Formats: sequence, C-alpha cells, structure tokens
Amino acid sequence: MIPAICIAAATCLVMILGILFFPKFKFGRLEIDSYWVIALLGAAILLLATGTDPAKIGAALIADTAVNPLKILVLFLSMTILSVYLDEVGFFRYLAAVVLNKAGNNQKTLFFALYLMVSILTVFTSNDIIILSFTPFICYFAEHAKINAIPYLAAEFVAANTWSMALVIGNPTNIYLATAFGIDFVSYLTVSILPTLVAGMVALGMLLLLFRKQLRLPIEGEAEEIPKPDKVSLAIGLTHLGACTVLLAVGSYLGLEMWLIALCSAGSLFVCTGVAALVRKSPPKELVRCVRRAPYPLIPFVLSMFIMIVVLSELGVTAAIGDFLGTDFAVFKYGYTSFLAANLINNIPMSVLFATILETNRSLPAVYATIVGSNLGALLTPVGALAGIMWSNLLNHHGLKFGYHDFLKLGLAVAVPALTAALGVLALLV
Repeated sequence: MIPAICIAAATCLVMILGILFFPKFKFGRLEIDSYWVIALLGAAILLLATGTDPAKIGAALIADTAVNPLKILVLFLSMTILSVYLDEVGFFRYLAAVVLNKAGNNQKTLFFALYLMVSILTVFTSNDIIILSFTPFICYFAEHAKINAIPYLAAEFVAANTWSMALVIGNPTNIYLATAFGIDFVSYLTVSILPTLVAGMVALGMLLLLFRKQLRLPIEGEAEEIPKPDKVSLAIGLTHLGACTVLLAVGSYLGLEMWLIALCSAGSLFVCTGVAALVRKSPPKELVRCVRRAPYPLIPFVLSMFIMIVVLSELGVTAAIGDFLGTDFAVFKYGYTSFLAANLINNIPMSVLFATILETNRSLPAVYATIVGSNLGALLTPVGALAGIMWSNLLNHHGLKFGYHDFLKLGLAVAVPALTAALGVLALLV
C-alpha cells in the first residue's frame, strides 16, 4: 500500500510542478501539454509496480455504471462542443460587447454588468468555455477603455468558477461526482441553487471590497465594437444548447442518460451545420475550428487518474481515507478537504479520488460538499483547476502580471468566505 501511495503522490507532485514550470513539451513545432503525459506515465508505473491485473482496469472502463469514465468524457466533450460552437460564431464576444457598451462610463456599473453576464452564461454553458471566450475580450476591452483589466478579469474568473456549481453541466467535476452517485439534473439543481446563489453574492461583495479603489476611477477610452454573429449559425447553436439543457433536465424522467442526450445534441449540431453549409455553398469553418478546439488532452488525463484511483481502491487506500473522514459534520469535512485537495492534485483528479472515498459511506451531503469544494477550489491557486492554468496563461500572453501570490491573495479574500457561506447553507439544506 505504501509504495502505491508514494507513486500516486509523486505523480501528482510532478504534475503540479509541470503545470507551474514546464506546462508543455515541445518537439519542433509540436507542443504537447505536460500534465496528461505525466499522469499517463504515473498510471503506467503504478500498474507495473503493484502488479494490478489489467483485466480489472478494463472491466472498470467498460462497466455499465454511472461512474464509467468513458460516459462522463462523452458528456463533457459533447457539452464543450456545443459551447465552443457558440464561441466560434462570435456569440459570447458580441454579447459581452453589447452589455459592456451599454454599461456607460461608470466602472462599478460595468463591473456589475460583467459579473452578472458571466454568471448567467456560466450556468448554462461551462466555466472553462467562458474563461477561454471572455478573457481575451476583457484584455482588449480594458486596453481600449484605458482601465485596469485585473478587477474585471478577477470578476470573470470568480463568477465562472462559482456559478458553475448551479447546474450539473457547469463543470466536469459536477458531472463526474453527480453521475457517480446517481444524482439527476433536477435533484442536483434543487440542492445546488441556493448555496450557489449565496456563494455568488458573497464572492461579489468580496470582489467589490477588494477592488473598490480601482473601480472609482473614470473610464477614459472607448469600448471595442464587435460585428454581429451570423444569424443562421447563431440560431443553430442556441437551439441545440437550449434543447440539450431542457432534455438534460427531464431526461431522468424519460429514462435517458445524460451522456446520450449530450452526444445526440452534438451530433445533431454537426448535421444541421453541415446541411446549412451545403445550402449556402460555404464550408462550415466554425464547426471545423470547434472540433479543433475540443479539450482532447482531458481524455488521457481523466483515464489515467481513473486508473490510479482504481489501483488505490483495490489496495484499500480510499476506503481507509473514507473511514478517517467519517460521516460526522460531513458537509464541512468534505467541503474543506476537497477544496484543499483540489489545490494539491487539481480538481479533476481530486473528484475522481473523492468519488471513490465517498463510496465508503455514500453520504449525499458529503457529495454535494465535495462538488462545492471542487468548484471553489479553482479560486485559491492556479493549480486548483485547468481553468486557472488556462486563465493564467492567457493573462501572460496579454502581458498582464498575475503571479501565484496574487492568485493566493484573491483566493483567500474571495474563495474562503464564499466556500464557508456555501457550506453553511448546504448544511442547513441537507
């Protein structure tokens, strides 16, 4: 057991160091993200060192269960494609431009407008997609408006990783944990909405307190003008995302699994876009770019982490952790430990680990608390989630300095109060 724990811990440590110091391996023009390569090597070493029967791993990967990682990956990738498509047709940037242009010259009004818009869009799409879409726009907008971009970038990042708790589709960690314990779309929403609302309001209040001096300054420049998206492409994208969200909400009553609904929605998007391209005699450029942007590295990453957790579970490690945490004060225990663990091993592998730990007592309050920790854990350090890594890289690309210390300062000021408030409300509900 001890050697297996050491190998798994070393893999996570090297993965974190890779994310911070050598995020990509370069082979000429080819660039490969280091985190999934390290996770894959760690899983292979763990299998060889423990002599685990590969048949057990194979059986776990193809098992017809809710926690099947292949189903979860299909669900996440399909939802990502629906959101990325809307980004490619220019929906997010255009909507941002409209809202921000109408916010006037008052920075506080602008700040509220951005926070509200990102919060609403995150609920129905995905935190990662919003961050990828809005971060470059905010950088350009702030440059044209001659204002400090950091308060708005912080508001975007906080909103995206707080309001992603509201729906099960908002974050891959939500999808994994909820699916693992058979929590359907509506059941999830009825529990998650109030803690999300409270956490979102607390986070907003802390952001206003943190950036109060910068937001008092006037706006001296002009906002960026964004062209309107193509109406046909926009209608196709919004219709499919809307229909998919509705079907996810009622799917459990119809006996339909979430991964199948998402896959069919993405497939229909491809067909409709292809037909529209044929009628208009123009190549489906948005769809091609959408396919290229899908987060394929998550496939080997999630599978590698899943394999490591299966091995540790076979050796009794996860059961021992579950016994140690117990069921007393489960909401606060699992909420705070998952929040901290996300910043040690990243929130996706943390969710895979905690899903197995939670099998010990199958406490639904603990499951919801872990989901809260997995979302808000992204706000403490750049390592907490892939969203934080992407966000930091985008800021560096635009010449904005936001180091580890700045990230930690934001996390302690905003994430910890929001986490405590969300867990307090959750404890009252469940």
